[in-house]
Amino acid sequence: MADQVKDLRRLVIKAFHMTDVEWGDHNDVTVDGHMTVSKEMLDSLLEEEKDYLEKIDIQIIGPGDHDRWTNTIMDIIPISTKVLGKIGEGITHTLTGVYVILTGVDTVGKQCHEFGSSEGNLKDQLYLNRAGTPGDDDYIISFDVTLKEGMGQERPGPTAAHRACDRFIQTYRDKMKKFKGEKCTERHEYHDIVRPGKKRVLIVKQVAGQGAMYDTHLFAKEPSGVEGGRSIIDMGNMPILVTPNEYRDGIIRSMQ
Repeated sequence: MADQVKDLRRLVIKAFHMTDVEWGDHNDVTVDGHMTVSKEMLDSLLEEEKDYLEKIDIQIIGPGDHDRWTNTIMDIIPISTKVLGKIGEGITHTLTGVYVILTGVDTVGKQCHEFGSSEGNLKDQLYLNRAGTPGDDDYIISFDVTLKEGMGQERPGPTAAHRACDRFIQTYRDKMKKFKGEKCTERHEYHDIVRPGKKRVLIVKQVAGQGAMYDTHLFAKEPSGVEGGRSIIDMGNMPILVTPNEYRDGIIRSMQ
């Protein structure tokens, strides 16, 4: 029995590369690499979060066009969606060639940060070509939020900013669910394997749970999503077990 292998979960991630991102009448994305961005839903997002947010601005930043001002970077978010199954198993569609960056400041100019802010020239504040950051040839959709005075340092404020950004991204996720998988530009398959009798490995990851921007959400409905997620603070900052494929599939969302 020591040589028996148990395949507990299978995760397939299919990537679709975006070759151009431009302004359009609606948020749209096509399987052949075209993406349009619109500001049409910003008023409704502000209305939904009117207790916390004052303004939202969206910009398209082309590859290499990083010599520009940025407010503090709250998150760098991949655009991914579940097509089959739940996070950690089944099929996920994701986009390459484009990332969303969430930034924030309040109405009196106080940056949305905890112990250190990252406002300034984007080319100096953003490290490219790292795991989880845009590459040299990637587009960036900047989702810049102005919070009401003082809301950037209180827990509901940053959470509202993340929530609004997540609803914006969801418009693309809904379209990506309908992509034909065979047209993907990359395909990766991962298995959660158990080998009875062999050594068991546990990796401990410490996450933020102090409050405000120092929060971590888990178990959202969508990869790297917000809706349905639970705060590590609300779970008592207790240890949580996640599988390797859940981690790969974006079950952890940093709220910093």
